[in-house]
Amino acid sequence: MQSKLDLHLEFNIKMNNLQFCSGLIGVILLAKLAPSIGNKGGILHPEITSKYFAVFLLFFINGVTLPIETLKAALFRVDVHCLIQGFTFVVFPAFMYILVMMLHYSFLHPAILDGMIILSVMPPPVSSAIMMTKAVGGNVAAALFNSAFGSMMGVFITPSLIMLLFGRSEIEVPTEIIIKQLFITVVVPVVLGQIVRIYTLEWLNKKNLPFNSISQWLIFFIIYTTFCASFSREISGLDTVSFLFLTFLIIGLQICIMVFLAVMSSSALFKLKSSDIAAVVYCASHKSITLGIPVIEIIFEGNQNISYLATPLLLYNPIQIVFGGMTLTYFQKWLGSPKGSRVLPTYQSQV
Repeated sequence: MQSKLDLHLEFNIKMNNLQFCSGLIGVILLAKLAPSIGNKGGILHPEITSKYFAVFLLFFINGVTLPIETLKAALFRVDVHCLIQGFTFVVFPAFMYILVMMLHYSFLHPAILDGMIILSVMPPPVSSAIMMTKAVGGNVAAALFNSAFGSMMGVFITPSLIMLLFGRSEIEVPTEIIIKQLFITVVVPVVLGQIVRIYTLEWLNKKNLPFNSISQWLIFFIIYTTFCASFSREISGLDTVSFLFLTFLIIGLQICIMVFLAVMSSSALFKLKSSDIAAVVYCASHKSITLGIPVIEIIFEGNQNISYLATPLLLYNPIQIVFGGMTLTYFQKWLGSPKGSRVLPTYQSQV
């Protein structure tokens, strides 16, 4: 029999997840109805408000709310970092390469299959993986570090892997610009947040400011502008059958990857805490469209099949956000269970 406290906690979790998923569906529908509003050049100017202001403020709040001891501890979690980065840049591309070899016998356009390989070498994003980890009560500090570090590595590794796999050379990627952008929107706000926390911690505890609510609205805004950009991009030349097949293929791929990561990282081999496993699952399974689309446009400029090459990433990014929202209740229940760090419950997708 569950105690009243357990039932109350479970009810709050379900209500919070319902609120998050409802908001998620709401902003996606708004983006679908009028994508031009939140697209680049629209009245909301997401190239400034979302790309810099919202992301900066989100990481600033993370800096304010995370104890310095937690950040220090996360910095030295080499096992977690190696697992996330190793899967992102080695295991995922190797698995995708094998899958694409099998799919060469399918009816999918060859350029779409090349796009699947390009998708696999992308780094983790700097926002969605963190917000999902935070929503389930996972190791936010580890997710924050690996998202930022992975994005930084991706500036060099992703183009290098694409050149290696596709035999292209003489490619100039604006690494300095991208690194500066990551530094300004990720590193600086976290450091400033830590400084504010050190000098105003007692005042912050008394005021009990609604940081979680502010973070959630910022996340909704970032998701809204992301979907506006996705809906504004044309996926030209792709027939309905191929589009549906690719969509279900990516959904199946994400399910397999998340389950594999959860089972693998919860094994006795790694001895990770449940909060670490949540960070591993979300960081290692998510891919960055912010870095991905510019890299594709730079490397494959003038290629007549560039829309095909970008299609898998354009589909993967929104699906990872939606599917991530569907797994919140599952992870929260698991993290709250006494066996959460060692045993996985039966998988159930919940909205």
